[in-house]
Amino acid sequence: MDRGRPRRAGRPAGLHGRADRRTGPPPTRCHRRLRPGRLRHDGSAVTRHRHRTLIAAAALVLVASAACGDAQAITADEPLLVAGAADLLPAFSELGRTFEEATGEEVVFSFGSSGKLAQQLIEGAPMDVYAAANVSFVDRVLDAGVGDPATQATYAYGRIVIWSTEDAWRGWGSVDDLAADDDVRILAIANPEHAPYGLAAQQALTSAGVWDTVAPKLVYGENIADTQRLAATGNADAAIVALSLALAADEAGEGTWTLLDDHLHEPLQQDLVVITADPDRAALAARFIDHVNSDDGREVMRRFGFLLPGEVSARGPSDG
Repeated sequence: MDRGRPRRAGRPAGLHGRADRRTGPPPTRCHRRLRPGRLRHDGSAVTRHRHRTLIAAAALVLVASAACGDAQAITADEPLLVAGAADLLPAFSELGRTFEEATGEEVVFSFGSSGKLAQQLIEGAPMDVYAAANVSFVDRVLDAGVGDPATQATYAYGRIVIWSTEDAWRGWGSVDDLAADDDVRILAIANPEHAPYGLAAQQALTSAGVWDTVAPKLVYGENIADTQRLAATGNADAAIVALSLALAADEAGEGTWTLLDDHLHEPLQQDLVVITADPDRAALAARFIDHVNSDDGREVMRRFGFLLPGEVSARGPSDG
């Protein structure tokens, strides 16, 4: 069991701890990318071993290019490179596999927090598509002159849940229940400075009037999958995580969760954009985006709890 010390809330971003040691790329490798073949679904469910791989893999920041000096151009014969928010890990891993089966084109994913991925893209990390967990980070990348504004589009809305292992579960029906439970000594949320699901968790706790109560108990994950890992490994009693990750755990027969009222936080409007300026790679990127938005792609996204454009209102999930 991993007993590394997660980051306590309210401490500066540079604090050492297990979560912090995962923020930087390995010093001797400029490209560590996650291939869809390493995150296969078995057709209807993710095995327990594979689900743990999903949680552990997304805890890493896998776009290392920006830390290696000047970005190198992507050649035409390289796989499609997609930078994705960590909440997309289960859904996009499956969509990468089905896209490759349908087109023969390989997709390589780099999952992490939306804010850190955005910064790496601004600093020149070579990617073809950026799929964020909040529209604001796509806007930030475009404002820096990276990406094609004409391709920006909303592809999903996210939801947040209280999640824990079955052994740790104590029947919480709301954040008020969570805050009132003295046996919850450590609560994990993603770092709200650069992880949209962490910001949504912070907003929900504040809207419910329990932020001051839970603040001393908080630890931060580096991204939303790392946050789930903290609870899954016993480093936190519970976590507020993405519904998509809770449903992926369900498919593995792991964990218990309660969906939180989405009016407690701002909408998790998730946008994507084509990053590459190469016409051939941009065309391939557009094909992948079409696959995500296809009937089959939308069904995969629904299965992992995402609400989709055309099925919700401009405000967000509850109004549609």
